Amino acid sequence: MRLFYEIPVHAPWSAHIMKRGIMHSLGFIYRRFLKKLLFCFNPESVHVSAIRFGERLGESRIARKTISGVTGIQYPELSQNVSGIHFSNPVGLAAGFDYEARLTRIAPCLGFGFETVGTITNMPCEGNDPPRLGRLVRSRSLMVNKGFRNPGIDCILEKFKNTEFSFPVGISIGQTNSAGIATIEQAQFDIVSAFEKAEQSQAPFSYYELNISCPNLRGNISFYDPEYFHSLLNAVCASNLTKPLWIKMPIDKSDHEIGSLLRVVSDHPVSAVIFGNLQKNKQDPSLVREEVMKFPKGNFSGKPTERRSNELIRLAYHFPGRTFAIIGCGGIFSAEDAYRKIRLGANLVELITGIVFDGPQLIGEINRGLAALLRRDGYASLGQAVGTLR
Repeated sequence: MRLFYEIPVHAPWSAHIMKRGIMHSLGFIYRRFLKKLLFCFNPESVHVSAIRFGERLGESRIARKTISGVTGIQYPELSQNVSGIHFSNPVGLAAGFDYEARLTRIAPCLGFGFETVGTITNMPCEGNDPPRLGRLVRSRSLMVNKGFRNPGIDCILEKFKNTEFSFPVGISIGQTNSAGIATIEQAQFDIVSAFEKAEQSQAPFSYYELNISCPNLRGNISFYDPEYFHSLLNAVCASNLTKPLWIKMPIDKSDHEIGSLLRVVSDHPVSAVIFGNLQKNKQDPSLVREEVMKFPKGNFSGKPTERRSNELIRLAYHFPGRTFAIIGCGGIFSAEDAYRKIRLGANLVELITGIVFDGPQLIGEINRGLAALLRRDGYASLGQAVGTLR
């Protein structure tokens, strides 16, 4: 019996057309039917169920092969090396979605080129009080109030001891969200302790992400002051990191403030910066006021982050003496959204909200669309398109 993913090798265009048709059908089913059903239930319950279902799929070789057969078209023009790591395509799953590191086996089958798990903290953390997630359908956004909910660095490192990943996986590390951490010195010690544990482990992560930009933590501790940020990076880098270091940046700061942070980044062996995190401004014109009023707590992902994310990608790309790569994150719902970030200066892109609203087949659709956009504009590789939008 021939399964649908067993396409004859002598008919590559037939395979592409068939896979494109299957992805289109899956997208139609998700957007028209499945999403409407899922959106009837509590968003955090749906999220937890989806993560655990994805983990079970990842444990099945047949499921992995079947899903890869639909979304697994490879486009050589999308591959590149960033931070000394090879990425088969530029589309990653951002930190915040897989905060228990359950999807590392199924994510590449969906078409992701990389994944960042976490954010993970030195100590286990239950996160903020509910609600931790909410939907703003008209705003194309999610309210996020998780507060670094995660099982802790020891649990994650033990889970991946003596294992291998089939694609680049990074670990996002941040400050434990606890009332017991009340000073900048305590927060720095907590973060550095997690990095030191990661360095001493055998977990096969490809890179580290330092998340200094979560707006949902208890207290008023912040590393946005350049002096505090400099001290933190000195301490983290003193751990003699053997893997590239990326920094998750805020989007709610002025160009001048971001410039000050980038100057600190440039003084340290930081491989990449990520722009960026959640939208804190509830008055942002991209947010529908009636939807925002339903959520007195939390901040917002998706389309409300897109404009400022793009502005800061452009700013970082043209930063004098830039030595770091750029990862664009925020408001990606299509290949055109991802391509704009790339042309503004992003080497890689990340998303979460797009797959919640449009379905997991979106990753394959974006990769196919990016390859088509490169051909349209005469670029032989994705790297040629980076930073071409002035």
